[in-house]
Amino acid sequence: MYPVFRLAAQFIRFRSAPALPLTGTHVSRHMCLPWDIDPWMELNNGRTLTLYDLGRLPLVRRVGLIGVMRRNGWGLTMAGAIVRYRRRIRLFEVVEMRSRALCWDARFIYLEQSMWKANGDCANHIVYRAALTDRNGIVAPEKMARVIAGDITSPPMPGWIAAWVAAEDLRPWPPMQDSAPLA
Repeated sequence: MYPVFRLAAQFIRFRSAPALPLTGTHVSRHMCLPWDIDPWMELNNGRTLTLYDLGRLPLVRRVGLIGVMRRNGWGLTMAGAIVRYRRRIRLFEVVEMRSRALCWDARFIYLEQSMWKANGDCANHIVYRAALTDRNGIVAPEKMARVIAGDITSPPMPGWIAAWVAAEDLRPWPPMQDSAPLA
């Protein structure tokens, strides 16, 4: 089940937090609860992606994007992600989550998030490719940036993200279907 109450708690917790610049970092803390674990008593990899919403959505509010989205009738959708898991997060362990926008291109905003253990180890890291949308399709991120921050350009795209973007452009869509019948 989606953690609606945990998300609401994050919005309440950060309701008076100062606004962030468009590329500012939102820091939050989260505990691995019994419904987040897999059979090995650690944070489930799929649940990790859901928990990242608990940092990303308050970030979106703090940079002013939620208000802009409401005024313009825009939506926000995730159009892709790359994730790296490196350290286990055990039941009842608390992690610090860091969320920020890294850069944008003509179509997408690239959002970076990571979970950090108390000993300073990074447990996992994800980059989302997010799209603002309206009834006509994708809204150019530079339009969003202008509305929020005025005359601002994207920070340079890191080379490893540019490589991911290039790899995604090579990936077939829709995916090829095996011609063999299902048994």
